[in-house]
Amino acid sequence: MDIVQTTSADGANAVEIVAPREQTVPFVFASPHSGSAYPPEFLRMAALDPVALRRSEDLFVDRLFSAVVERGAPLLRALFPRAFLDPNREPYELDPFMFEDRLPGFANTSSPRVAAGFGTIPRLVADGAGIYAGKLRYAEAERRIRNLYHPYHRHLTALVEGTRERFGHCVLVDCHSMPSVGGPMDHDSGAARVDFVLGDRHGASCAPALVAVAEAVLRGEGYRVARNDPYAGGFTTRHHGQPAQGVHALQIEINRKLYVDEVTYRPLPDMARLQAAITRLVDALMAVPSMDLQT
Repeated sequence: MDIVQTTSADGANAVEIVAPREQTVPFVFASPHSGSAYPPEFLRMAALDPVALRRSEDLFVDRLFSAVVERGAPLLRALFPRAFLDPNREPYELDPFMFEDRLPGFANTSSPRVAAGFGTIPRLVADGAGIYAGKLRYAEAERRIRNLYHPYHRHLTALVEGTRERFGHCVLVDCHSMPSVGGPMDHDSGAARVDFVLGDRHGASCAPALVAVAEAVLRGEGYRVARNDPYAGGFTTRHHGQPAQGVHALQIEINRKLYVDEVTYRPLPDMARLQAAITRLVDALMAVPSMDLQT
């Protein structure tokens, strides 16, 4: 096993890749939101305490998928927290009301994610609480994007392209967790959620066989599963999921109540059972015949 960490130009923790000595399967796994290295300067400018900031964190998702490495696939994870910067967005999805100076003309200031408070630099955490006590300077956003966002995506693109070149195709599994109840800015606000949501951009980002196998395995494990509701896939799934070009992207959302206390953020005893089920899911996905991935 090889572990490679990338540190940004300003010394911040950026990205970690845990990889087998030799990649033996055409799969790449990514966890963009499980980072927990909260920069001290961020904590000083935040209106929320360190515990509240973790409400947007995909707690322990990298651990839940850790068995993929011994099965021959690399696992990429962001080390920085989602509340600080969200790599599952376009690079410049920015809310102009968060900044005291003018944003550049190329910034996407009107996306649904920005309107909801969850742009590249989020304004809110998952329960709708505001992150910042005051306004930011655009230079701060640019620094985070340069030092964290771009390194994350350079590594992800290199893993995906390298896998496709080596095996003829690549399956990218984007790994997430979700609150057990829809948040105030979600369209399912206040509603209890299923155990897993499989996102394939409504059939556009990966072969149907992958979603069908994932759903069948998870239902066989006793979990409740939905497709594309409330999450159909974010920037990573949309950007990389190009089945006609040999890249399939599937987003997996796991209900946090299955494995973590959503108040204390401590793992529950059932986490081991869930991790075992996810490993069986991974095995089933890796067993999907290559011919079923052809478009």
